[in-house]
Amino acid sequence: MTNSVDFSGRPFHFIGIGGIGMSALAYVLAKRQFPVSGSDLRPNHITHKLESIGAHIFGRQEASNLEFFRPQVLNSQEQLPADTKSKLPQVICSTAINTNNLEYKAALELGCPVLHRSDVLAALISDYYSIAVAGTHGKTTTSSMIGYMLLEAGLDPTILVGGEVNAWEGNARLGQSQYLVAEADESDGSLVKHAPEIGIITNIELDHPDHYDTLEEVIDIFQTFAKGCKTLIGSIDCATVRDRLQPTISYSLHSDTDADYTVTNIDYRADGTTALVWERGKALGVLKLRLLSRHNLSNALAAVAVGRALGLEFGAIAKGIATFEGARRRFELRGEVDGITFIDDYAHHPSEIRATLAAARLQARPGQRVVAIFQPHRYSRTLTFLEEFAESFTHADLVVLTDIYSAGEPNLGQITGEDLAAEIAKHHSPVVYQPTLPLVHEYLLKTLRRGDLALFLGAGNLNQVIPEIITALCEPAKATS
Repeated sequence: MTNSVDFSGRPFHFIGIGGIGMSALAYVLAKRQFPVSGSDLRPNHITHKLESIGAHIFGRQEASNLEFFRPQVLNSQEQLPADTKSKLPQVICSTAINTNNLEYKAALELGCPVLHRSDVLAALISDYYSIAVAGTHGKTTTSSMIGYMLLEAGLDPTILVGGEVNAWEGNARLGQSQYLVAEADESDGSLVKHAPEIGIITNIELDHPDHYDTLEEVIDIFQTFAKGCKTLIGSIDCATVRDRLQPTISYSLHSDTDADYTVTNIDYRADGTTALVWERGKALGVLKLRLLSRHNLSNALAAVAVGRALGLEFGAIAKGIATFEGARRRFELRGEVDGITFIDDYAHHPSEIRATLAAARLQARPGQRVVAIFQPHRYSRTLTFLEEFAESFTHADLVVLTDIYSAGEPNLGQITGEDLAAEIAKHHSPVVYQPTLPLVHEYLLKTLRRGDLALFLGAGNLNQVIPEIITALCEPAKATS
């Protein structure tokens, strides 16, 4: 694939445009008035939104999609116009697109420039004064919080994140200022392409064993990213960040460290968190946030460090963070019916599950059950972290497990959801295995009771059962009213 992005007006065509990362790029480009088109096998509200701002969406990934550009280009049967190549679209792919994809192969045959989505993000990062948020966990919340903080402070940023945020009604917005806030993903190694003005690293763990064999390989990617950042902000509560990266500006939840930004007087409550923030030994003021638990306080401290690096007064920083509601699928309240609270969360790594369940336990009232419903994500991740997953459900009263969401990985027969359920049962009881989503639905309808906090965990399609269960629970209520 080439990596030279043309912002002179040449069209962009996305294969798999409905993905959360691809659609964010497509949205910003379309709002910047570039011709944008794309294909996706599953049209959704994101592709509908792109259509509403002028993008042309194909519902299938076929070679014939590129015929859309042919009338503009091949207008002579005998000779191609001299500027044919310049009018062919730049075709954008993610790592998920297989080289056998018919649309991808047609793009190569036609002579289209073919780019990875990270090439487009890197070009946008270079086009702005950019703040790029990286790390194994917390990227979406931290980047969304920073974007929201800058928006509330009147800095009108462009934002590209890996989740949807109500404040800008999606996963991207186009601002009119020099600032861009972006989530930078390490999953496929493309993090090394980005060279932002400010880079943030929240933590480093092995999370993608489908791409990395060892933690050392992951560290190498982050070290390369760190070298490309003019200013690196990092959490030294992560020993790997502290010892292997030496950030320019550091933050920590522990006041006895030598971090540039620390907190004291921490109060974790069911309705949010408060803490006194310190900047290099000087008290800045009290920070309040609606988000729960220590991992979100750490994310907020990263946002404080960014705001101060940009010259914002602490009062403006604190005001923005105090009203930030979080991104969707990050401890998102989906509804409450018959006394049961439904929460949707993207957690799919053992560390994320532990942190999310700790937040749920903090919010749970005395006597309230925390029911964790988990869909493992990828065979490789489940197999690699089998023991860590088994020990990560301490704060749940009941664990309901379904089979593994493949995310396109082949099933080599090495691990199943039932295997994981058996391992969890060695550390936690009760654990119930329901192999399919319809069975999960059926079981929860019979098992959930008034007062339960039902927490749906995973990066796959488990959350699609939430509205179905809520609807089913509402039906008896309607019948008796």
